[in-house]
Amino acid sequence: MSVLNTPFANGAVTSADSVWYAVHTRHQHEKLVARTLANKGFEIFLPLYTEVRQWRDRVKKVEVPLFTCYVFLRGDLDRRLPILTTPGVHGLVGSAGKLAGIPEEEIKAVRRVVENQINVEPHPFLKCGDIVRVKSGALRGVEGFLVRKKGQTRLILSVTLLERSVAAEVDAGIVERITPQVRANALSASTPMARGWRLGNELLSPVRMGA
Repeated sequence: MSVLNTPFANGAVTSADSVWYAVHTRHQHEKLVARTLANKGFEIFLPLYTEVRQWRDRVKKVEVPLFTCYVFLRGDLDRRLPILTTPGVHGLVGSAGKLAGIPEEEIKAVRRVVENQINVEPHPFLKCGDIVRVKSGALRGVEGFLVRKKGQTRLILSVTLLERSVAAEVDAGIVERITPQVRANALSASTPMARGWRLGNELLSPVRMGA
């Protein structure tokens, strides 16, 4: 993984309006970057989760990014300069020195979790193991790795480009193991995800430049 911070970095951009990219941000600048880029007309996704923090005199629940220091973006990357000049942005994430997109299915799975308010938290990156698919409920059709933690069953979802994973609570009785061939057939028949402008679970209204 690499971070590209020049407006003319190597690597062709394909189908600008349909590919998701990762924007690398300064620590604790994710929400500011997300709102600023949305106001510049880009489609933004910043998944959040609730974390309980203990202070000396109180306990407080706060919403923090699932993927620390990253914001997901989709839009016209011919306008890369407005992204790179946004306060708090380090650059766009690439691979081998070239701009790299994120598979639609990876973003779609994370969105399903946060939009359905499933208990979720960051998890060490996991890229091997038995793949399962949720058979019913709010996450029906979502795929990932299955692990157990503190007596609970967790579905592990990953964004491979970032080498980051998240763990969502699921009932072990509603998942089924799938073979690579079954998974490939399902992916080829999948339909595009509905478009939206989102910061976490909240809808953001885009502001078009020059409107």
